Amino acid sequence: MDNAAQRAVRARIQPRQAIAEFAMVLWHLRAILAMQLILFLILSVAMYYVGGAVDAATRTPSSLGQTFYFCAVTALTIGYGDVVPTTTLGRIVAVSLGLLGVLITGVVTASAVYAIQVAAHRAGLRPG
Repeated sequence: MDNAAQRAVRARIQPRQAIAEFAMVLWHLRAILAMQLILFLILSVAMYYVGGAVDAATRTPSSLGQTFYFCAVTALTIGYGDVVPTTTLGRIVAVSLGLLGVLITGVVTASAVYAIQVAAHRAGLRPG
């Protein structure tokens, strides 16, 4: 084995370096992430006021806390079904929250993959 191959076998990605790269990528994307957070808050408030969100068990209007919980669960694409929107506008907002959640997940996942690629490149595991 030649010297370069031996170095590649011994090279390792440093977790600290990968985390630092991930934080740096997120910092560079802070405007996009902030816009996504603001949009989430706007959609959550819209759900509270026009979505007609109700507790599925009691059919009573949900509180502000329950509505934000519903919005977070919807954005995370979990959807427990314990709080549901009852108006057409509420259903549109719920679909928008789901799409926003997929978008946020995609941005964060792509950032993590990019950070690991940069850390691997710096460790000598990937040709430049």
